[in-house]
Amino acid sequence: MRFSANLGFLWTDLPIPDGIRAAKAAGFEAVECHWPYEFESSVVKQALAKSQLPMLGINTVPGDFVRGERGLLALSDRTVEARAAINQAVAYAEKIDCPRIHAMAGIASGDVAHQCYVDNLEYAVEVAERKNIVILIEPLNTFDNPGYFLTSTSQAVKIIDDIGSESLKMMFDCYHIGRMEGQVVKKLSALLPYIGHIQFASVPDRSEPDTGEVDYSAIFSTLDELGYTEPLGAEYRPAGMTTEGLGWMKTLTS
Repeated sequence: MRFSANLGFLWTDLPIPDGIRAAKAAGFEAVECHWPYEFESSVVKQALAKSQLPMLGINTVPGDFVRGERGLLALSDRTVEARAAINQAVAYAEKIDCPRIHAMAGIASGDVAHQCYVDNLEYAVEVAERKNIVILIEPLNTFDNPGYFLTSTSQAVKIIDDIGSESLKMMFDCYHIGRMEGQVVKKLSALLPYIGHIQFASVPDRSEPDTGEVDYSAIFSTLDELGYTEPLGAEYRPAGMTTEGLGWMKTLTS
């Protein structure tokens, strides 16, 4: 297994360029982050180049995160902002050679929100595929994200099928799926053709993956058997200092 450090959770005490360097020193083979936009793309690209790590994914901006917003694409009164966020993410991703963008849905529900989300995803796919970038949609659990529009793998699959583009995939976060649906190994195997990136954390406390209810040694072994070779995103909240909790990189893959 190969691993990607999510800098939205790991080394959060460091600016993203320094986090990239820390991830390299710790043995990660890639990085990903949520919102890198406060840093000039040239600075991030330089850190990636010097560390010889790819940036696997970034997110569209969530709106006002402090006030509880978690994305814009399903918000029917925010289409102009949603498409500006898509354009911003695609432009930034292109500059740092990032192949994936998580297009955040937001807090919404109902048929109007669904149609708005689909329309904005179609726009996102159209813009992104010109740059060979894949758009990801991620079901989030309702314990941590009450009211989020996209909450299940079946909902994500239907949207992907309806839009019908190879440039639209699912972000399969084992933590979120574990909390909402369970049967993580079974779902990974069944949904692999729909998956564009995989993330993980312990369930239910979202800390290092060598704790909790989900057996990640079994998950990593299954993905290996399935021939999955892309780096897996470590998106967990360290119980202590990030570097002190990285023993799982050896114990879960030996």
